[in-house]
Amino acid sequence: MAMEVGNIMEGKVTGITKFGAFVSLAEGKSGLVHISEIANSFVSDVSQFVQLGQTVKVRILSISPEGKINLSMKRAQEEAPRTERPARAPAQKPAPARPVEAVGAASERTQADGPSGDQAFEERLKKFMQESDSRMAEKKQYFEHRSRNRRR
Repeated sequence: MAMEVGNIMEGKVTGITKFGAFVSLAEGKSGLVHISEIANSFVSDVSQFVQLGQTVKVRILSISPEGKINLSMKRAQEEAPRTERPARAPAQKPAPARPVEAVGAASERTQADGPSGDQAFEERLKKFMQESDSRMAEKKQYFEHRSRNRRR
């Protein structure tokens, strides 16, 4: 079989490294199966999935002009036959959104002349931003003071 991108071939594992496994192919050529192409699950140690001398099926991913061959074991596995999905039931309409009062901060809007939901949110956001800015200023001042003391 000719060595072309996309072909599936069998080869023998000739070397194992922390980043993948080297596989000897036909015609005296060899290629690398990168650690990310060994299995569909997370691979932390290549030697848990392959051993020296093991015969494996690989798919040729690419062949560089220098002759380097990139291989994949997980893409060489025969794809399971796809089964037709059962037809989905028609989508149900989403439930109507709860009124803002039910979500939270109802105590702020119990008065008839109180601020609307948007105004209450804006006020809370403004208060939060002021507190956040003051905390950031305090931390900046603290770290600038510490860095000045180190320079002396």
